Amino acid sequence: MNVTFRYSGHSALVASGAGQELKLAANLARDAVAFDAGLKNPLRFREAISTLHDVVISDLKFKPRDKSAYEAWKKDQQQREAMIHRDAYQRAKKEILERQEVAVPPDFEKHYVRCRQRYWNARQKYSNYLLRHDQELWRLLMPCDPVITVADDVVFFECFSADESSYGCLTANRDDCFGTSVNSQYGTTNVDYSWQLYHHFQKLRTYRDTRFRVDPTGFELATTGQADYREEKIDLPAGWLRGFMQIQSAMSLPMRRLSLGREAVYSLLAWLKRHKAQKSPRALRFELLSGKPISLILEPWEQRIVAHGNIYRGPDSEPIRVWGRQRLLVLARLLPLVERIDVYLLSTGLPSFWVAQLGDMRLTLGLSGWTTNDWTRGSALDLLAPPALPSQDAIGRVAEAIREQRALSLDQVEGKSLTSKATCAAALSHLAHTGQIIYDLDARLYRWRQVMPRALGEAELGPDNEELRASRLLVARRSVKVRSRQELGGGLRQIQGEVESRPVELLLDADGAIKRGKCTCSHHFKGGLRMGPCRHLLALRSAASEAELPTDAAPDAWFERLLRWSAN
Repeated sequence: MNVTFRYSGHSALVASGAGQELKLAANLARDAVAFDAGLKNPLRFREAISTLHDVVISDLKFKPRDKSAYEAWKKDQQQREAMIHRDAYQRAKKEILERQEVAVPPDFEKHYVRCRQRYWNARQKYSNYLLRHDQELWRLLMPCDPVITVADDVVFFECFSADESSYGCLTANRDDCFGTSVNSQYGTTNVDYSWQLYHHFQKLRTYRDTRFRVDPTGFELATTGQADYREEKIDLPAGWLRGFMQIQSAMSLPMRRLSLGREAVYSLLAWLKRHKAQKSPRALRFELLSGKPISLILEPWEQRIVAHGNIYRGPDSEPIRVWGRQRLLVLARLLPLVERIDVYLLSTGLPSFWVAQLGDMRLTLGLSGWTTNDWTRGSALDLLAPPALPSQDAIGRVAEAIREQRALSLDQVEGKSLTSKATCAAALSHLAHTGQIIYDLDARLYRWRQVMPRALGEAELGPDNEELRASRLLVARRSVKVRSRQELGGGLRQIQGEVESRPVELLLDADGAIKRGKCTCSHHFKGGLRMGPCRHLLALRSAASEAELPTDAAPDAWFERLLRWSAN
């Protein structure tokens, strides 16, 4: 998806009278958004916004070791040795020629110019190489500038990580964090962001008055004639957009809520910082027993961390496992400010949300089911998705109700849209997936927030993998039969079955990833698992998962099932 960003100037921290002003340049290609108020707690804001920055640059996907620097060093060493050899040769030759009283060659100057030109050409080539690679790296770390939304009660910033697995949202209460805004205009826009701005954040101090300003003047200027006006066209990866929207959709579903104290989270992060698992499983397991403290177990060490101050009040629950726990380390910087951390869980292997309560602010960290949210687990969230979309009329009424009020609870949406609660939930999930709304977990409000100037569809998000789409059809047609399941030890599971009368066999590891598979189709015959599992392997895995978490056909039954699970 091609997105255009237009900015007048750059975001920066600039001196203003006796204090300073944190000026954010807004995207002029979107509707005007303005905010201008004093910042009451600069240090707390600095730590929170810096943690959001850590979420943005987070990239924990496996990357092969880059040996380009080593190869360049070897080549440089060879050139240096050759240069030393040539210099020694030239000095010896010069001494010999001086003893023979031989004159300087007539082409000496031309030879010097050629050597000098060769040096500067190589230097310019290296400079251009760095410039190009810096830009590519920057766009890898920041596929899209952060989104800021100004509402009547809060101001919040949103971002998505480079590895497409972590979502961050910093919400600041307007009355507690800011003074009175002299110029407010509600809405959502992108703000110009750079590494220089991050370094400016580190200069915030309590002894200097600081104003927070989403620049309202940029929209009033004839920007196209300004020297500092610039326009950028960015091709957003479809995977980045799809992952972002999936996280948004997951936030709108009923979830189980737990509270953890700062000491439990500190113990968790300290262990992860000092230890590295060499084998699977690598999950973080929640054990929830009624009347007992919440327990966190780190696999494979079985290290138990007990949150003694947090008693679980619901009925006994099956263990819930989440993966990609290393991403939680971005919360380390916030621990001195944290009052508690609320954890919202969907189910094993599904997204989880960690809300750090900071008093006047809160940081929401959303984690996909796995750090690598790829084809082996891409359909996991579908187990909780609505079985069918509501009508376009119902979606339109729900969208209109939230657009008018800016923020509504589920009960309020139900009353204003004149639809059932289950239909509202399905419509809200659809609106979140298309980037129209966001769910505020702490306030339990749906807020109107368009992440892009228009609703996103398949044209922008891109279609699902062809094999994944075909596997869903096979499951929907009930063409899959699970014949046997066998525990092989070490967390390995063997699943055998039939898909369209075709024998299929799967080997899953302790993390649920497909380790090996057998199928007689042409896709598997040609590429095995190198090109991703075929539709038959995916259908068998999905059917085996659905047997553990069955879905109902009716929207009302689907919503009631989620409510019952989240209430446990």
